[in-house]
Amino acid sequence: MEKLIITVALNGAEVTRAKNPHIPYTAEELAEDAVRCRQAGAAMVHVHGRLPDGTPTQDAGVYAGILSAIRARTDLIVQVSTGGAVGMTAEERLAPVTLRPEMASLTTGTVNFGDGVFSNPPDLIEQFARTMRDYGVVPEIECFDVGHIDNALALVKRGILALPLHFDFVMGVPGGIAPTVRNLVHMSESLPPGCTWSVAGIGRAQLPLATVAIATGGHVRVGLEDNIYYTRGVPATNVMLVERIVRIANELGREVATPDDARRILGIAQRTS
Repeated sequence: MEKLIITVALNGAEVTRAKNPHIPYTAEELAEDAVRCRQAGAAMVHVHGRLPDGTPTQDAGVYAGILSAIRARTDLIVQVSTGGAVGMTAEERLAPVTLRPEMASLTTGTVNFGDGVFSNPPDLIEQFARTMRDYGVVPEIECFDVGHIDNALALVKRGILALPLHFDFVMGVPGGIAPTVRNLVHMSESLPPGCTWSVAGIGRAQLPLATVAIATGGHVRVGLEDNIYYTRGVPATNVMLVERIVRIANELGREVATPDDARRILGIAQRTS
């Protein structure tokens, strides 16, 4: 098996400190958390922009500060969100891509998202994919359901995306695919040869699905965006969630990837600064 890539979704757009006091908002807070997660074994961080009061933002200036702060202190891959928050315009969501981060999330389908709708119609998906290609940003294909895989592969057939791709299966969002092992196996087996995948289980699904991924050759996303508890009623920190995955990987004999290992696996050029 390839070494295990651990991605940490540090903050998301929805979770506030009223629910978990450890959510990082500012660039400095994100960088401090990123450093601790790197030391614990993470190879990549997935970040959302927040204002100091926690309000989600896709402002390029905010993301520039985040990228600068994390890059100055770690060698982590920094993956920006183009999901933003429900209700944001395409132009808002795409703004961080213009900063040429190493990776960005690319959601390839619409999904009910709790009481809202995370809208990603075909023309928007194509626009996002073309923009990432134009700026040299490697996409992580975010799939909230099985059909989202097919939508990504349709872009491959049209020459807009190229194989191999890296997929992230987001499982357990109310309105998306259920977080079962059977569904995870089906999604992973639906990918073309050579593609890589990770799983982001929501809430209590995070740990069991991550364990399955470790054992079967997938990769893992953890973090407070997806799960705010370590155990029932016990608030987590991002570092706690990374450390647990590293312990499980060690028990199962799966070596953990460094950021440069992850760059090799994902086809990202090595950082020179």
